[in-house]
Amino acid sequence: MNNVFNSSLPIAIGSDHAGFEYKEAVKKWLADQGFQVKDFGTHSAQSVDYPDFAHPVASSVENNETSFGILFCGSANGVAITANKHAGVRAALCWENDVAVLVRKHNNANIICVPARFVALSLALEMIGQFMATPFEGGRHADRVNKIACSSSNQ
Repeated sequence: MNNVFNSSLPIAIGSDHAGFEYKEAVKKWLADQGFQVKDFGTHSAQSVDYPDFAHPVASSVENNETSFGILFCGSANGVAITANKHAGVRAALCWENDVAVLVRKHNNANIICVPARFVALSLALEMIGQFMATPFEGGRHADRVNKIACSSSNQ
């Protein structure tokens, strides 16, 4: 599989209870392809709070400790909202391949958020593969991405 992210760094992965089974399957799928994966939990299907796992994944991406992140929860909205609180993180909720490609091409997304209750595992794997293989287009999109952060330098 082609990977446009820094392949010398591990891939961050995390989930709440609703995404636990997908996280485990994706972790194995990535490892089978030779990728290093840093698992931030959860480590069972017991009910937990998604921010407890989304924040560490986002922090690792924000601090360049991991190449990019993968987050799962029931709707993926909670983990996306949480991850996007971190500077430099662009977490994108994806539910089909075209979305996974566009969030990379146009938004330079660095965390993919997958709704485990609404997409099949096979589609989740396809989306993650597309996300990993799609480069950021830059150009006019870079100008837009550079306006995302809340700071005095871009107001």
